[in-house]
Amino acid sequence: MIKRVIPYADGDDLPASREFYVAVFGFEVVMEEPVLGLASPADPSDQVLIPPRGMENPSPHFGIDVGEPAAVDAAHAEVMRRGLRVVYPLTDEPWGVRRFFVEDPGGTVVNVVAHLS
Repeated sequence: MIKRVIPYADGDDLPASREFYVAVFGFEVVMEEPVLGLASPADPSDQVLIPPRGMENPSPHFGIDVGEPAAVDAAHAEVMRRGLRVVYPLTDEPWGVRRFFVEDPGGTVVNVVAHLS
């Protein structure tokens, strides 16, 4: 069910963050809207996302790409069955993903996501 896990960095200064990750680590910019997306040239599935500060409330700490929109729905159903706290509703976003945010038992907010085809 897990395709990849995507860490999120804080986005107070997106141009400075872009410069840092590109110059220091050699990441390539793969997305600029709605978040700054950076990928490893060796393995494009290795990514860091940097949302602008305040874009999400609450902000997720990381994302879990479950591969398919149906897997997002299945994870959402299991979250609901367990009575966990959904902090951002199940949504098809205009930039082409289906997602929701759930708070894990320790309070960490997780973006459960898949790209729409």
